Amino acid sequence: MEIILLVLAGLFMVLGVLGSFLPVLPGVPLSWIGLLLFYLIPSVGMNYLFLGITLLIAILFYVLNLIIPAMGTKKFGGSRKGMIGATVGLIVGIFAPFPFAILICPFIGAFIGEILNKSSSKAAGKAAFGSFLGLLASSFMEFIVTFAFLILFLYQFWSYKEFLF
Repeated sequence: MEIILLVLAGLFMVLGVLGSFLPVLPGVPLSWIGLLLFYLIPSVGMNYLFLGITLLIAILFYVLNLIIPAMGTKKFGGSRKGMIGATVGLIVGIFAPFPFAILICPFIGAFIGEILNKSSSKAAGKAAFGSFLGLLASSFMEFIVTFAFLILFLYQFWSYKEFLF
């Protein structure tokens, strides 16, 4: 049972880091689940303070990850249609077969959304650039948090390796 929990914890940690680049996966919550699974291993024991602090961090950064791209679009003069276009572009970019689609498609989506909102092409370009910057900022922030959770996981794993094997 311990090996299964350890493998699942490691899998969730890796999925969390991947989720910082793939918006379909909620990276920080997945990483936190990995930490939780690690502490559910009977020979490790539960550390409620550690899990509570990391849970608060996970919730905070998950909410920020949802807000920051929209703030980027809004800061650069974008409308609701531009934010929706950026989100649709993000989803299309995940499944697009060409490289860097995940970066280009939200920009194109925000631009199209702004054009549909009857904005000028200059204003649409500015809002699309804001969406792109917001996406990059939130992805970078999420990567830092998931990577920090991974480092904490590896540190805790190293601390308990005698008990696990």
